[in-house]
Amino acid sequence: MTENAPEAQAEQREEAAAVPPEAKLAELEDRWLRAVADLDNLRKRIARDTERLRAEERARVAAEWLPVLDNLELALSHAPEGGNAVLEGVRAVRDQAVAVLSNLGFPRHQEVGVPFDPTRHEAVATVERPDVEPGTVVEVLRPGYGDAERQLRPAIVVVAKKAE
Repeated sequence: MTENAPEAQAEQREEAAAVPPEAKLAELEDRWLRAVADLDNLRKRIARDTERLRAEERARVAAEWLPVLDNLELALSHAPEGGNAVLEGVRAVRDQAVAVLSNLGFPRHQEVGVPFDPTRHEAVATVERPDVEPGTVVEVLRPGYGDAERQLRPAIVVVAKKAE
């Protein structure tokens, strides 16, 4: 094996000498351009993957906070009306939590009087309301958070139906 090594090296040198320098330069330049393009594609893919992972983690953490926010809402709904400082503090915390979710890209949706949209609403009941157009949201039982492609959860709503 070692006896053939010098012969193989000599053969490679002869083949290399047979290739014109311009062709060798063109091949090396082509390989270099391909390597640069591969590196650029890798950089772009890593940037896309990183942004996707950030968005997924942001949504996961925001979703974990929704039950806390729901419990704040529940506490406020059962509290008596008045200027109680503790209640005002709880309202301020709730408002701050809603603002944080909105800043993370998940705005709150609790609109009444809008047409029912199955991508943003989940209807749990219908009621006959002659004063309202059928298919209109008349009550929001639980607010929704997020937009069409980035939705944490839909709003739980009651929808008007045609009077029979």
